[in-house]
Amino acid sequence: MAELYYKDALKQGQKEIKSRKSRGEDTSLPVLEDIVSTKAFVSGVDLGLVQIPAELIIGTKTKSRVNAFAPNFMPILDEGTEFADKWERLCQAHVNEGIREPIKAYEYLNRFYVEEGNKRVSVLKFFDAVTIVGNVTRIMPEKGTVSDEKIEIYDEFTEFYKYSKINFIEFSKKGSFPELLKYLGKGAHDEWSDDERNEFSGVYYYFKKAYLSNGGAKLQSTVGDAMLSYIKVYGYEELKKTQTDDIKKNLSRMWEEVALQEDEEPIELKLEPPEEKKPGVLSRVLSPPTPAVLKVAFLYDGTPERSGWVHGHEEGRLHVQKVFDDKIETKAFPNAMQDDNPLSVIEQAIDEGYTMIFTTSPRFTQASLRAAVENPDIVIMNCSLNKSHRYIRTYYTRMYEAKFILGALAGSLSSSGELGYVCDYPIYGQIAGINAFALGAQMTNPRSVVYLEWSATKGAKEATRSLLERDIHLISTQDTAKFLEDTRESFGLSYISGDARMLLANPVWKWDVYYEEILRRVFNKTMQTEYEKSNKALNYYWGMSAGVVDIEYSPELGLASRRLADFLKESIINNICMPFLSPVYTQNGELIGEDEKSLSLEQIINMDYLVNNVVGTLPKYEELSPMGKATVDTAGVEKAQEKESKKTEADADESQKSSSANENGENPGE
Repeated sequence: MAELYYKDALKQGQKEIKSRKSRGEDTSLPVLEDIVSTKAFVSGVDLGLVQIPAELIIGTKTKSRVNAFAPNFMPILDEGTEFADKWERLCQAHVNEGIREPIKAYEYLNRFYVEEGNKRVSVLKFFDAVTIVGNVTRIMPEKGTVSDEKIEIYDEFTEFYKYSKINFIEFSKKGSFPELLKYLGKGAHDEWSDDERNEFSGVYYYFKKAYLSNGGAKLQSTVGDAMLSYIKVYGYEELKKTQTDDIKKNLSRMWEEVALQEDEEPIELKLEPPEEKKPGVLSRVLSPPTPAVLKVAFLYDGTPERSGWVHGHEEGRLHVQKVFDDKIETKAFPNAMQDDNPLSVIEQAIDEGYTMIFTTSPRFTQASLRAAVENPDIVIMNCSLNKSHRYIRTYYTRMYEAKFILGALAGSLSSSGELGYVCDYPIYGQIAGINAFALGAQMTNPRSVVYLEWSATKGAKEATRSLLERDIHLISTQDTAKFLEDTRESFGLSYISGDARMLLANPVWKWDVYYEEILRRVFNKTMQTEYEKSNKALNYYWGMSAGVVDIEYSPELGLASRRLADFLKESIINNICMPFLSPVYTQNGELIGEDEKSLSLEQIINMDYLVNNVVGTLPKYEELSPMGKATVDTAGVEKAQEKESKKTEADADESQKSSSANENGENPGE
């Protein structure tokens, strides 16, 4: 019997060699000694006994056994050789009682190279073993030998492995391991129990089966990339309860989302409203008729009476209802997060016949994505930034342009150069706003220093008080006014001294303009054409040039200051003034960007650092209020999402209970 097994294994090895030759690929097993230096072996890290995924064992440490195996570890030496005899005896032992002796291997970039036990690996792979036990030494990559991005991803993996002891899941993009932990509800330093590890292993392998049966092997991205995309839509708890056949069906629905993950740049930023499509006579005849009435729903995280953010979007809804009159029917769905089930509210809107839905908070992202996957005929747009989702389109404003102008005003008005800035949440877009304000201030006053406080850690009122205690009076706070139980003492750029509060200028989110421009292009099908022509995630990121960002001046602001602000505004609109013109220096002295060139929009959006004239830091996750954590979980920059252990997190929650009442329904754009 063992002879027949060897004959079959030999055929597999020969077939592999032939196939690789036809594709012009290397026909030998990789040799680790040819990849890393001798010095790297000396500094190896002992990982002890490890369950090694068989598919990740790809080579040998030395060249001594290269001529005996094909790249799939099947034998290639003829029958009747001493090697074949030993392989057959080992095969028989495995059939009779199983191979128990661990192999010895080296791990490099989560690929394994065998030092002792090559034939054991060959036999076990022949019998389709999922894992092979081995004593493993980790070889760390040396600087300059692989790309920085690859090392960063590997560093994330090693940190993940330290606490999970899971080595079978891989990602192709930086930030994915922390993101996975977030969706699993685990802190970065939470130790995994055996039950958690076994449960995750089972979920991964039956997901992998569904993924491969859908054609996943044809994609360049990993099973882990696809699984994370699936979890973003359906959640981990639901994935655990779903059978393989149902996972396969769900994957089919969201396959464009899965395929998007293999794109190195999955997001396409749209900086201006798309040019309006002017249909000719023929297209008007052939195009299907537009519904008599377009039904548009708006989901709010709060109410217009209590939240300035929601009030702004509601004003936008009322505006488009008036502008489009009988062509449109709109409805607001307030407090859509009240029962922590926004998906049910979206489904309610769909059941009521609404075919276009604006979800106006980043906290609605996951529910929006799932609803869009399950209802492909419904257009869902989510108000957030930097989301690589194919089935929903996101929209946001380049508010950093207005912040830059406010910073320039503040710097020009300050004699001391000491300014204050109160920010809500460390989320995408907000960090750029802080830095733009600081750079604007530095432009008009090179000595300016911006002191940063966070309302999501201590409440807006206390954050402002902390600045006043530093004898700082020119302060930029949140952008929109609140109503009823408003805990803020000011908004916009204000001069505060004692009980006197003087508003000087206020950034304006012009949602009325935004929604009108979007809907005009929905009616003439420009938006649909743009979507169909792209295979990426569309992020609409409009600014002053599109008329969706502006600044209102107080009568207290002097004429000279207004002229300065107007000049900067026109310069930004005409792309003459660039808020993030390099060199840009971070707090630790790092230079960002090329000299005398503007940072790219991707660099601006993904800012997770503060520039060198800002005094303050990004808050720790544990310091955030419950509302702050919920918002950061969805839209926060990676550094702000890092969680400590569950015990530390629970302690932080207790300390925040008293301060959470101060927020009164803050929203992410304020």
